[in-house]
Amino acid sequence: MFDSKSRYTGLQTYNVIDHRGRLVAVVPAAERPLDATLGFHVLKQGERLDHLAAKYLDDPAGFWRICELNDVMLAETLTEAREIAIPAAR
Repeated sequence: MFDSKSRYTGLQTYNVIDHRGRLVAVVPAAERPLDATLGFHVLKQGERLDHLAAKYLDDPAGFWRICELNDVMLAETLTEAREIAIPAAR
């Protein structure tokens, strides 16, 4: 169901009933990775997290690791930041 690089790979889904009475399969929250900080990046206008993840982590789909290290759930939250922490590559 998930890409092999996804933080949700290997997690078991479980079923819940939503507010409309439907049975829905859900995935539990993934454990937060224990990433060391590589350093900080001064964000310039127009830069996107997937581009930064490609540059620093060699994985554009790893933008979520930057979000986790900066303690945000939505990537858009970091667009107003001046500096953002960058995780060390694995």
